[in-house]
Amino acid sequence: MARMKAAIYVEPGRIVLDDKPIPDVGATDALIRITTTTICGTDIHILKGEYPVTKGLTVGHEPVGVIEKLGAAVRGYSEGQRVIAGAITPSGHSNASLCGCSSQDGPDQQSGFKAAGGWRIGNTIDGAQAEYLLVPDAMANLCPVPGHLTDEQVLMCPDIMSTGFAGAERGDVKIGDVVAVFALGPIGLCAVAGARLMGATTIIGVDTVPSRIAAARRLGADHVVDFSINDPVADIMRLTGGRGVDVAIEALGTQGTFSSALRVLRPGGTLSSLGVYSGDLIIPGDAFTSGLGDNRIVTSLCPGGKERMRRLMDVVASGRVDLAGMVTHRFTLDRIEEAYELFAQQHDGVLKIAITP
Repeated sequence: MARMKAAIYVEPGRIVLDDKPIPDVGATDALIRITTTTICGTDIHILKGEYPVTKGLTVGHEPVGVIEKLGAAVRGYSEGQRVIAGAITPSGHSNASLCGCSSQDGPDQQSGFKAAGGWRIGNTIDGAQAEYLLVPDAMANLCPVPGHLTDEQVLMCPDIMSTGFAGAERGDVKIGDVVAVFALGPIGLCAVAGARLMGATTIIGVDTVPSRIAAARRLGADHVVDFSINDPVADIMRLTGGRGVDVAIEALGTQGTFSSALRVLRPGGTLSSLGVYSGDLIIPGDAFTSGLGDNRIVTSLCPGGKERMRRLMDVVASGRVDLAGMVTHRFTLDRIEEAYELFAQQHDGVLKIAITP
C-alpha cells in the first residue's frame, strides 16, 4: 500500500511527522495532493489536549491542493485541477445543512463526536498537514482556484478568513457601526477585515503584539488598544464617548476577553464570540445587566462548502482584502514539528505559517 508523510496527533504535547497509508477514495470522495497548508490556533488546542481528538489522527484543516483522484460518482471536476476545501465539509443533505447551518452538519456516527459536526477534516477524519487529503462529499466541498490566484492568496479561505468574516456576519455589523475586536491573531485580523467590508466605520482592535497591531491597521482598524499599557474597557468607552460599541468580537477564547467584550457593549449591542474555550465561562452579572440589557451573545463556527469558498476567493480576487501578507513564515512538511514549536510559542512575530509538502 502506498504511503505518505503526515503530522499525527500522538498525545497531549506531541504531534509528530510519520508515515501513513494514502487514503482509499470512495465514490463521493476526492483525493487531494496538498500543495500548501498551514497551522491553525485550533491545532494548538489539539496539541495541548484542550480539544479532544483521536490518537493517530492527521491534523490540519486548511488545504490548498490539486485533485489526484476522483470518486466514481463525482462529477464536474477533473484530475489535475487546483482546488481548496473548507475546514467545514458539510454533506449538503443533513438537517443542519438544509436549515442553512452547514457548519453543524451533525455528529459523525463513526467517531462519536457530537460538537461542531460539520468540522470533519483534522477533527473526526484525517486532516491536511500531509502529502494527501481525502475530501468527503467532494461535490459539495471542492472549489476550483482561479488560475491568477496563488496558493498563499487563497490559503486563508478554508478557515480563518471564513471564521473571522463569520464573526462580523453573525454580529450583524451594519454601515456606520462601531466594532471592537478582542485579540488580533489571524482570526481577529480577518474579523477586522470582515467588519470593514460590512460597513463598520470605526473599528477598535485590542492586542499588544506590535506585528499584529500593524497588520490590524493595514486591514482597517482605526484604533488599537494595547492592553499591556491601558485598560481596554476604559479606553474603548473613552474612544466611543461612553456610548460603547455596537458589536464586540471575541477572537481569543478566554474568560478575560469574553468579559471585557461584554462590558464594552452599548445597550442592545451584540457580543460575537469566535474563541475556542477550553473551560466553563462565567457571565458577569453587572456586565450582563442582570439579563435586562437587550444584548445578544452569538457564536460562530466558520461556514464551509464550495459556495462559501467561491465567495471568499472572489473577495480576494477583487482586491478588497489582501491576506497574503499574513503568511510570515514558511516551512516544508518535514519541518512540521519545528513549525508547531514556533507557532505555539508565538515567537518571531509569527502570524501564519505556510507548510509545503
